[in-house]
Amino acid sequence: QVRLVESGGGLVQPGGSLRLSCAASGVIFRNNVMGWYRQAPGKQRELVAHVTSGGRTNYADSVKGRFTISRDNAKNTVYLQMNSLKPDDTAVYYCRFEQISNSHREVDYWGQGTQVTVSS
Repeated sequence: QVRLVESGGGLVQPGGSLRLSCAASGVIFRNNVMGWYRQAPGKQRELVAHVTSGGRTNYADSVKGRFTISRDNAKNTVYLQMNSLKPDDTAVYYCRFEQISNSHREVDYWGQGTQVTVSS
């Protein structure tokens, strides 16, 4: 199995910055995708950004130009640098890890979530 440990959430003022990290451990295959989702109260969980083991990235339109996702393959760790934070960025942020198992089955794992609150 794969275990994900997240850190970096907190309370910041509008315009501030936070850096989230997520470390994966367990049975890790070479080809995988790591990403960040978020869920605000009363809303659906939505994709924020993801990055493949080959370095390809994708971002939600709402965070383009403000957030940057990156990863360290040697450490199986993904990061999310969040700048120019807005109140509507407030949510629980979840790390997601997806890979193809040895039985060619697509499997995913989720972190426990870390709270990000943007408020003055």
